[in-house]
Amino acid sequence: MRRIAPERDQLLAIVAEVFREQGYEGASLSLIGEATGLGKGSLYHFFPGGKEEMARAVIDNIDGWFEENVFAALRDSADPRAGIERMLEATDSYFRSGRRICLIGAFALDESRDLFASQIRDYFGRWVTHLADALAQSGHGPAEATELAEETVAAIQGALTLARAANDLDVFSRALRRLRMRLGVPANI
Repeated sequence: MRRIAPERDQLLAIVAEVFREQGYEGASLSLIGEATGLGKGSLYHFFPGGKEEMARAVIDNIDGWFEENVFAALRDSADPRAGIERMLEATDSYFRSGRRICLIGAFALDESRDLFASQIRDYFGRWVTHLADALAQSGHGPAEATELAEETVAAIQGALTLARAANDLDVFSRALRRLRMRLGVPANI
């Protein structure tokens, strides 16, 4: 019986979870094949550049989700505070209230960082820039808005790490609650 290959988005989600669990270096083609149900030939059919191409595609997929659900909320909202609240809600949802690590952040810390440096830098740079712009529109001075945006993204990343290290998901929830207060956006705006 012939196996049906998963759709590309579904395939990327599975590969992303292997990278989350194993890291870039630990994610062998065998492990990826086992998780996806595809042989090496099929994996190379989808990703001729091998594991590096898979990781780039996963980063692009995550980046696309954040562009659509986080960055656009910050950039396109008529009310910047509502956009910031949507950013926090989407971030909480994406990271499953702290149960899911930030794969792009993990790649930034991994030995493979240099392979993906421009994609990582662009992702975090756009997050800080769009948040700083929304904060400036909500009344913060430009320098303060940039510092607050950097502090916010760093707090989210740190809270994810601490929640996982402590095996306490409430760490992430408490961090988001503090960020809402710090950013002046009460929940359910």
